[in-house]
Amino acid sequence: MIEYLQQTDASLLVAINQWHSAAADAVLWIVSSNLAWIVPVVALLITLRDKPWRHGVMMIAAVALTIAIADQVSSGLIKHAVERLRPTHEPSLEGMVRVVNDYRGGLYGFVSSHAANAVGVTVVLCAAMRYRALTLSLSLWTLLVCYSRMYLGVHYPGDILGGALVGALAATIVLWLGGLVARRGGPQWRLPAFTVGDARLMTVAVVLNILGIVVIAALTSRI
Repeated sequence: MIEYLQQTDASLLVAINQWHSAAADAVLWIVSSNLAWIVPVVALLITLRDKPWRHGVMMIAAVALTIAIADQVSSGLIKHAVERLRPTHEPSLEGMVRVVNDYRGGLYGFVSSHAANAVGVTVVLCAAMRYRALTLSLSLWTLLVCYSRMYLGVHYPGDILGGALVGALAATIVLWLGGLVARRGGPQWRLPAFTVGDARLMTVAVVLNILGIVVIAALTSRI
């Protein structure tokens, strides 16, 4: 059964990885970069500018702690415990996995820390702002991040699924801790009460971020 699942995982990865174009290479290379989060991060900081400082600290701490937990569990614990080779380092897939910009990633790939971090942050932001359009836009962005890791050949679909579960669990723990702090420390230590305007700003930022990456990738791919 395990062997069948591994073979299916590898077949799906190869199918995803082999569909490519120069434009997609450029777009998904940027999407996979941590720098691609700059615009949403700046937008989040802007929404916190008129909030009580303790609420702002709680929000920043919630995002940072979610990333820390998701990243450490995925990269610091699970990858070294499982030691599943990335597709780009798997001898049986040599010559079958297409590499972009000579990027192969570290030796082990299960679970994906990119997926864990992206899903974790998305869950925290969506839970805090509770705005349908933002949930949709952030979900699209997270799917793009996850897809980019398979497109670049550095993660199997199973790695992505495992990372997503780790990220969702990390976010759930952090939100629970945030609620506990608010109950023990008082309402001044709760997460901010975001307005519809705040949520709309974040939604616009995420959408513009995606469109901006596409434009930048299109321009750079022609140079």
